[in-house]
This record gives sequence, structure tokens and C-alpha cells, in this order.
Amino acid sequence: MRVLVKAVVRMPKLALAVFLLALAVLAGIMSYAGYLVVGVLANHLGTGRLMAGLLLGGLFARLPWVGHGKLRTIGLLPKQARLPVMVALLAFCLLTYLYRGEIVPMLVLGFATTFLLTYRPMRRVIVNRAMSSLFTWSPGPNHPKSTDNTVTDVEFREKKD
Repeated sequence: MRVLVKAVVRMPKLALAVFLLALAVLAGIMSYAGYLVVGVLANHLGTGRLMAGLLLGGLFARLPWVGHGKLRTIGLLPKQARLPVMVALLAFCLLTYLYRGEIVPMLVLGFATTFLLTYRPMRRVIVNRAMSSLFTWSPGPNHPKSTDNTVTDVEFREKKD
């Protein structure tokens, strides 16, 4: 980890370029996974890609709504059901390509499913670590406990001989 930090400090332009390249690759993989899902759904429904895409768009759409003086979003799927439905669609498409014996679409859909399932925990760890490094807390009786489980807080005391 320290080597990575030193490399970022010494070569910030290279680190930024690598970060942007990784984001572009991730966006490409996720877009291709969406293309594969729409294709499999269109094939199974017996419609065109446009109709299958519109069906998925209508299923996952979130529209603004003003109710009781508050702005909120509404959609066909409740918030708790969106992730399981997305994972189920990706798993269905993954099994379809497994049955067909196509390797590259299986790998892309497997990566997309893995990323979808691990995104929230990864984001939480990264944000907690960034916040703990940006905001240092002064020691004292009201010292907040660390939210990062990978950091060990230790006190050292010297003994006089």
C-alpha cells in the first residue's frame, strides 16, 4: 500500500491516467454486459432489441414525484427489489451463455455480476478509509472509534529504567 501511495505522490499524472483508463474499461465492460442482457432478453421474448431495451428501461426507471410537499422518486420496482432483479437478470443471461458455450460473454457477465454485488461494500470501505485519512481526530475521552476494521489502533508506553 505504501508503494502505491509513493507512486501516486511521485507521478500524479500517470496515476490519474491509469485511474481514468480503469474507469473507461469498467464502463465498457458494464455497457457490453447491458448489451448482452438486452440481446438475451430480446431473444427469449421473441422481440427486437429496441423493445427489450424499452421494457428494461420501463422496469428500472425512476421518475420524480412530488407528494406531501417533498420531492421523491417512484418506479415499478421498490428500492429493495432492484438489486436482486438485476442480479437475477445477469445470472439468467450468464446461464444462457453457459448453455450456448460462449466464453467471452460469460466472463463479461460474471465480472458484471461480481462488480454489482461487491460495489456497495467496496465503496463503504474506500469512503471510510478516505475520511479517516482526511479528518484526524484528537485523542481524548470523546475519541471516536475507528470505522475501518483493517486499521489497528495501538498505544505505546515507555518504561524508565
